[in-house]
Amino acid sequence: MTGSGSLMPDRHGGDFFIADIFGASPKDDLGSMEHPIFSLATRPDRRILQYTHNGTEITVTPSVRGRATLFDKDIIIYCVSQLVAALNAGREISRTLRLTAHDLLVATNRDTSGDGYVRLREAFERLAGTRITTNIETGGIETTRGFGLIEAWEIVRRTRGGRMISVSVTLSEWLYRAVLARSVLTLSRDYFRLRKPLERRLYELVRKHCGRQASWTVSVTVLHKKSGSTAPLRVFRANVRKMLEKGLPDYALVEEPGDLIRFERIRVIDDAVPRFGPDILDEIRMIAPGWDVYALEAEWRAWATETGARLSKPDRAFVAWVKGRITR
Repeated sequence: MTGSGSLMPDRHGGDFFIADIFGASPKDDLGSMEHPIFSLATRPDRRILQYTHNGTEITVTPSVRGRATLFDKDIIIYCVSQLVAALNAGREISRTLRLTAHDLLVATNRDTSGDGYVRLREAFERLAGTRITTNIETGGIETTRGFGLIEAWEIVRRTRGGRMISVSVTLSEWLYRAVLARSVLTLSRDYFRLRKPLERRLYELVRKHCGRQASWTVSVTVLHKKSGSTAPLRVFRANVRKMLEKGLPDYALVEEPGDLIRFERIRVIDDAVPRFGPDILDEIRMIAPGWDVYALEAEWRAWATETGARLSKPDRAFVAWVKGRITR
């Protein structure tokens, strides 16, 4: 379920993440969801970011090509999603991934024309060139160190026409450690259809802070700081007010007295819908090898809650639903 506002068209028919590992749902790492590492600018942003909040210190230094943008982050989300899906399927993983460029573009709702591949290469260059110094804890370990968002990338194959076919990407140790620690959250598939960087950034923040709660309330001042917006506070406030009517995927925005914004979940999962033990989840892994069983469970729970399904035997209902889901 999504807010009432317009989203970018679904360029590829809705089957996001039907890629190298089938059924991988979009996952984002908690560290970059919480803190404003990525630029909201649409033009090259060569400013050095200095950010401090509740003991966390971050310095982000761009390359000559500018700081990595929130749209560049699509690549990180895709890589993290593939790794988590592999872990859930019991596969071995490493920091280096071999990706099919076309699948990445389709999964993140990007253009697959020649320009789409050019922009993809530019995104790789900004991600590799952006350097971070921080003490953010990942995987239960706090270290102060400098690193790039991706350590390396290379085009493995090209067509004669110059388009990349496959690429190899090596994630930073910091990001890889977040994956191993499962310090990730599932995103709405409509995230990649949000048009504006600020919309994507606010969605990340509410997804991180709201969690399973029905709502999250925050002051506009704090939201401005955590978003990483460089706009004056009054301009930022006006931009947030423009989102009040259309909302964000799965969330509505409400302005409250005291310069506060309340984010409300549009769909709250009913705790009366049971959760499943390891035996049922193992059965689902056998029925749907390679799929993210936790994402399937979350999707089924949302469906059961939304439809008001009567569940005398919820475990069998879940198994039957999965069998139908993977054949669609």
